[in-house]
Amino acid sequence: MKVVAFNGSPKADGNTWHALKMVTAELESEGIETEIVHVGNKVVRGCIACGQCAKNKNERCVLPGDEVNEWIQKMKQADGIIISSPVYYSAIAGTMKSFLDRAFYVTGVNDGMLRHKVGASVVAVRRSGGIPTFNQLNNFLTYAEMLVPTSNYWNVIHGRAPGEATQDEEGVQIMRVLGKNMAWLLKLVEHGKGAVTPPERETKTYMSFIR
Repeated sequence: MKVVAFNGSPKADGNTWHALKMVTAELESEGIETEIVHVGNKVVRGCIACGQCAKNKNERCVLPGDEVNEWIQKMKQADGIIISSPVYYSAIAGTMKSFLDRAFYVTGVNDGMLRHKVGASVVAVRRSGGIPTFNQLNNFLTYAEMLVPTSNYWNVIHGRAPGEATQDEEGVQIMRVLGKNMAWLLKLVEHGKGAVTPPERETKTYMSFIR
């Protein structure tokens, strides 16, 4: 089994990365392969709502010039996915948001590629805005019908300078418990294949509320 984690911070070794390492360390201790992909330091254009990915259904976004399509394939091949972000103005960092908008739309219109994969969100924050950002990240996971493991609190860790998050004892425990629970859920899903029949995927019903 493999989990791919996406680091939405511009910093390669900032507190978001430290939080991911705490989670992935637990996964690796359970024999699960992990990879951390650095998204936040890249230039990623936002979705332009052209609808071509839904028309083409080739698992690709038509916008050129970045690594979004490579990352989508990493998501497809993984058993579990972690999405993470630092907090700027009580929200997901801009580059990460652009990636998530495009990637989750592509995977959604291509037969729900992420459906029933295990997905978790992780947030690093200096002081406030962690919970709104955590909720925003979770919106992507729940819309994609992913299976979401929990911890013993919301998945937010605190720190300002890179590495300070390691001093947040409660935050460190949150990440550790998340990693353990995610590993457990991944194993449940793996052992359930062929033994428990998953529900059939329903065609999405859309309403605009315009009369």
